[in-house]
Amino acid sequence: MAHQRCAIHKCRNLQRHLAQRYRNKAHQRIKTALAQMSYTEVRQMLLELDAWLRAKNESATDSLLEAFEELLSLDRLKVPALFRETLMSTNPIESMFSLIMHSEPNVKRTRGSTMLQRWLGTGLLSYEGQLKKGKGYARMVQVLVAITVEQAEQQPTPVKMAA
Repeated sequence: MAHQRCAIHKCRNLQRHLAQRYRNKAHQRIKTALAQMSYTEVRQMLLELDAWLRAKNESATDSLLEAFEELLSLDRLKVPALFRETLMSTNPIESMFSLIMHSEPNVKRTRGSTMLQRWLGTGLLSYEGQLKKGKGYARMVQVLVAITVEQAEQQPTPVKMAA
């Protein structure tokens, strides 16, 4: 399944493992790598970053490697550049959560998860007008098609048993 890591959080996490003098360089290298439009270019630049980090701090290397393929999801799916900016971080999701938290105290006497889901849906619909559309949102259909194709390719083919 396609899963994208928040590049901002991953970059901050890498920097925490490094000595102060290496942090700016690491930030620039990961930012430059993720700005590339080709899966192979991004992958190659992240591998070079991995080699550079290995000489500086093993924990930073481990942090990069545990999210390596998840940082490449947008490139693998060929998400257009403008929409990629929106999907590279968790900011849109966090913005929505902060709006929902304002109405959360109004939810009283819930009777099970179904009712909570209805309250959440109602809250999201009421805040819909306050949420900004992500840059390049018109390409959402293209991204959904790419995800569907990737998921179909990952489905195991049924094995026929001999009689």
